[in-house]
Amino acid sequence: MNRKKIVAYKPLPSDVEAYLRDHVDVINVDPKDKAAFIAALNDADGAIGASVKISPDMIEGATRLKAFSTVSVGYDQFDVDDLTRRGIILTHTPDVLTESTADTVFALILASARRVVELAEWVKEGNWKASIGEACFGVDVQGKTLGIVGLGRIGGAVARRAALGFRMNVLYTNRHANEEAEKQYGARRVPLDELLAQSDFVCLQVPLTPETRGIIGAEELKKMKPSAILINASRGPTVDEAALIEALRNGVIRAAGLDVFEHEPLPADSPLLAMKNVVALPHIGSATYETRHAMNRNAAENLLGALDGTLTQNIVNREVRMR
Repeated sequence: MNRKKIVAYKPLPSDVEAYLRDHVDVINVDPKDKAAFIAALNDADGAIGASVKISPDMIEGATRLKAFSTVSVGYDQFDVDDLTRRGIILTHTPDVLTESTADTVFALILASARRVVELAEWVKEGNWKASIGEACFGVDVQGKTLGIVGLGRIGGAVARRAALGFRMNVLYTNRHANEEAEKQYGARRVPLDELLAQSDFVCLQVPLTPETRGIIGAEELKKMKPSAILINASRGPTVDEAALIEALRNGVIRAAGLDVFEHEPLPADSPLLAMKNVVALPHIGSATYETRHAMNRNAAENLLGALDGTLTQNIVNREVRMR
């Protein structure tokens, strides 16, 4: 019986690759060599990787392809409708990164409020020569109001940290009520405008969709408190970056903590990099040794399950019928 063949278009941990090789033939490909990547896909049953745009033209000749497994929770690198039309299952890893990503969100909240990055650099530059004054003051986090736009898995984990750890008042917007968060953390569902107006911290936890692209623009920023801080560790294009830069320059809001950007890596000439009231991270949301390994293993298991027809969870396009 012929073994199935899969394309790995990102480096996998050695034990995860060995696990895959126990079941299928693995072809490692550098996606930067687009011709070789497309040729490999044309001869594969499945593929596993991350952070590479997969356009419909790239899989036009991939008639054997039955599944893509992305090592991420987000899947905006794929044309899901096109995959569905072709009968190709798309899987992702939504659960294993929840807690580490929520930690990153809270790191951004604390770092932005207490000016951790700015003042750490100030100390390293030799500027701490006397007791600090108001020029180095930040703002409290405990007891403040946190507004979460999108209360899914990660948003719920952020709400838990906020309510139980920092006694914060949690507001949220979501397509559906999150009864667990309301019961366990006292979260209150409100319209977006009310959330923006009342929150000391506005945290985006939505996937990137046509509806959420640019959900925070110039008008939304004006509705926030001048003392408010925007936190985005979801997807960069959910925020109008040009509008955010203007708002930060003009004191429309106090600060921003950002792990994601419209263009990544963030260009070296981005005005955000010169702003003291911005904490900018290199998209580290789930970037811990433990979580990234778990994501790779989960993605490998997803792919094998999709190929043998046994996978029941982590499927983005459930309507696909195996061809």
